[in-house]
Amino acid sequence: MHRLARTGGTAELLRWLAWRAEGWAGIVGPDGTVLHAAARTAGAMVPDVAGLVAESASALAERGVQAYSVDTGEHTALLFPLSGFPQGGFPRSGLPQGGLSQGISPQGGSPQGVGDPAAPVLAVVTPRPVAAGLATLLADVVLPLSLCLQAETLERKRRRVDLAESRGREAVLHLLMTGQLSIAQQVAGALRPRLPDPVRVCVVECSGDDRDEVARVCVDADGGRSWIVRCPVYARHLILVMPAEDAGEKAPEPGAAPTDETVAARVGDCVVGVSEPVPLADTATGYRQAFHALAVARELPTRHARFGVSPDPALVVGPVGRRWADELLNPLLTHVPRRAQDPGSQELLATATSWLAFSSHATDHLKVHRNTLAARLRLIGELLGLDLHRLADQSALDLALRVRATPAPACTPEVPSSAPPFPYASGTSQAAGGLDAILCRPAVRDWADQQLAPVLGAEETLRTWLRCEGRLGPTAAGLGISVPGARKRLTRLETVLQRSLLRPPSARYDLWLAWRARDLAAPRH
Repeated sequence: MHRLARTGGTAELLRWLAWRAEGWAGIVGPDGTVLHAAARTAGAMVPDVAGLVAESASALAERGVQAYSVDTGEHTALLFPLSGFPQGGFPRSGLPQGGLSQGISPQGGSPQGVGDPAAPVLAVVTPRPVAAGLATLLADVVLPLSLCLQAETLERKRRRVDLAESRGREAVLHLLMTGQLSIAQQVAGALRPRLPDPVRVCVVECSGDDRDEVARVCVDADGGRSWIVRCPVYARHLILVMPAEDAGEKAPEPGAAPTDETVAARVGDCVVGVSEPVPLADTATGYRQAFHALAVARELPTRHARFGVSPDPALVVGPVGRRWADELLNPLLTHVPRRAQDPGSQELLATATSWLAFSSHATDHLKVHRNTLAARLRLIGELLGLDLHRLADQSALDLALRVRATPAPACTPEVPSSAPPFPYASGTSQAAGGLDAILCRPAVRDWADQQLAPVLGAEETLRTWLRCEGRLGPTAAGLGISVPGARKRLTRLETVLQRSLLRPPSARYDLWLAWRARDLAAPRH
């Protein structure tokens, strides 16, 4: 019994009891609901016996007796409550036959005050006559079975608590990613640790199903200072919001290695990408940087990489870029839903941000159905006058959202430009057409040159991929190679550019903007 309790729990104990009783064994609630059951053969428990067991179980709990038997023609039902048993165990002299009135009371005393009305009951149905020693066997199994049932109940409750905490942390991360800093800090106040500021965002890619174990390693490595979240989009990813080195926090131990390096060293099959130090309000930027660093780390023997210095395009667009972003997003920001159940402007902004970052995986991030996501995207496109199937309009919307999320003083000051006006970018809607004037700014051209410097002279694959809307099939056809060949080329470009291309969040928007800025700066004929 104890071996089965340790290895198989309630289910194995009941199967063993059903085999020993040559019938049916189950745990029945006081309302007659069968909570767990096992049968030796498919027809061991017939409907009328099941009804009798349910009725008897309720009566047993009300009467408070220790155990009793009920004869039902060809079968005998033996019932034991799974709570209120005495310190010395149950009587071992057997069970009387003949009905509910002949119950066994604790230690031979009066049948009162023992049963718990809310306690489940062990019920065993066995053919008549009852096998010798079966009643004693059932009395002995009550204690391990009760402990098993209690342990499993506690484990289910613990899992629910863990799930609630995990969902709470995921909600805080979602608020940070959508720029709702004050609400995130209020929600985080009920959990621990406190949200640091500034931060480095770290993405740890685990192997298999060991994400919980890696999370324990992360907690041990940094003394519990990091905010650890199980990624809602990628099942193998952990997201750490860590205190930045210059945040004024003390390391767990003097001279200790950074948490990200420690995790990469201690977990032999994980990959780690880390962002630059960013303000807590820019957690979304930090996540994108960490994800790009993760793409680089996969190709390194150390399995660890930190994001290289590269300015965000939102920082170089200047005041004119902010005005353009405000004008583009205004229909979305001022949208008032016609019905109370329709999404409002904040919900649509969160949807657009999540979809641009995670593509179709946004359904997991937002916890919505794919049809709901598609309907929201149609509405966003209609409000903004954008065709969200085209990479050009996606890039314009992504830049506008990032500019809006960037504090105004951080933007590069306006520098007068003598560049002539250009027509709308090919494939860009009129609503996003003013983007060309932004991309002509000297600061943006310098940013574009920095982005594309690693691939100049060998840009055919990247240009073709962007021209084909970031799709592998058309890219392979355009290059005259196979789809696996195109994927290998883009994987090599990820290492060269130190950016993720094939998995979202992808650098495709930044690269499209950089190529467009470079094309606009080229001599015109």
